[in-house]
Amino acid sequence: MNAQVKPFTLRLDTRKGKVDMTHGSGGRAMAQLIQELFLKHFDNELLRQANDQASFDVHAGRMVMSVDGHVISPLFFPGGDIGSLAVHGTINDVAMSGARPTYLSAGFILEEGFPLADLERIVISMSRAANEAGVPVVTGDTKVVEKGKGDGVFITTTGIGVVPQGIDISGDRAVPGDLIIVSGSMGDHGVTIMSSRENLEFETSITSDSAALHTLVEQMVAVAPDIHSLRDPTRGGLATTLNELAQQSQVGMQLSEAEIPVKPAVASACELLGLDPLYVANEGKLICICSEADAERLLPVMRAHPLGGESAVIGRVIEDPHHFVQMETLFGGSRVVDWLTGEQLPRIC
Repeated sequence: MNAQVKPFTLRLDTRKGKVDMTHGSGGRAMAQLIQELFLKHFDNELLRQANDQASFDVHAGRMVMSVDGHVISPLFFPGGDIGSLAVHGTINDVAMSGARPTYLSAGFILEEGFPLADLERIVISMSRAANEAGVPVVTGDTKVVEKGKGDGVFITTTGIGVVPQGIDISGDRAVPGDLIIVSGSMGDHGVTIMSSRENLEFETSITSDSAALHTLVEQMVAVAPDIHSLRDPTRGGLATTLNELAQQSQVGMQLSEAEIPVKPAVASACELLGLDPLYVANEGKLICICSEADAERLLPVMRAHPLGGESAVIGRVIEDPHHFVQMETLFGGSRVVDWLTGEQLPRIC
C-alpha cells in the first residue's frame, strides 16, 4: 500500500464498480484503489507514510509473529465476515503466546469482477475490528487475478506482538495434574458457517463467536503469569487442538463430556448433520492449561470478562505414553477423542 498521490479526477465507484485487472497492475488504477479504499478506511500514522514497509520502534521483550490466510466461504456470515475474521484470527494467534499484539499487515488477493461495494464493506469491517482491538493495519499488499481464478477475495494477515518478561506460554509445557479450561461454548463458528451456505441452510439463532481474545489473555496473564499452554481451537475444533497439545507436551488428557459447554442449538445442528461439535471450529474461544492453583485464580477473571463468561474446567492432563485424549461420556462410558481425519467443514476460516 504505497500509493499516496494527488486526488483523482473521477472518484472510485464503490457503489457499482468492480475490481478489474488494472487494480493490480501497479499503475494509476491501483493507486486509486489503495488511496480511496484501503488508506481511507485503514488510515493510521504508519500506513500514511506510504512506504513499501512499516517502520516502528521495537519494544523490550520477546517479539512474536504469526501469519494466517483466510479463504472462508461465504464471505459474509452472521456475526462477522472475512475482514473481521482476518483481524481476529491473527490477533488470537499472537495472543496465545501471552503476547500483546501491536501491528498487523494485510495482503489481498482479489478476483477480477469482484464488486467494489463488497470489497469496501469488508475493508470497513476489517478496519473496525482492528480499531476496536487497538491493533492497526500498518502495511499491506494487493494483487488481482483473472476472473474464474479466485473466489472473490482471499486475505492474508500477519501480526506481531511482544511477550512481557517472565511469560513462557507454549504448547509443550502441559504437565500431568494440570487442569484444562475452555473460555466458552464449542462449535459456534463452524455451525454458523454451515448454516450460511446455500445448500446446508437451516434455522438456527447461532452466530459466529469471532472475536479478538488478547484483552482476555492480558487479564489472565496478569493473575497467573505461569500459565503453561494457550491455544485457540479453530480448524479441527477442541478435539484436534487438544491432540496437538498432548503430542507437543508428551502427555495424555482426560475430559468430561458433561463439563464441555455446547449450546443446545449447536448440538442439535451437529446431530442433524452427523457432526461432532468437538471437531467444529471456533474463532473466539481459547483453551488454557495450567496448574490447579492457577485455575482457581483464572476462572473468576475469565468469567468476569465479556468473552469468558462460560469458562469451565473440562478435564485434566494425565500421564499417558500414547498421548491419547480420552473422554468420560454423558452415559458414564469412555472413548478416545482422536485427531480429526479428513475435512469436516472446508473453508471455514
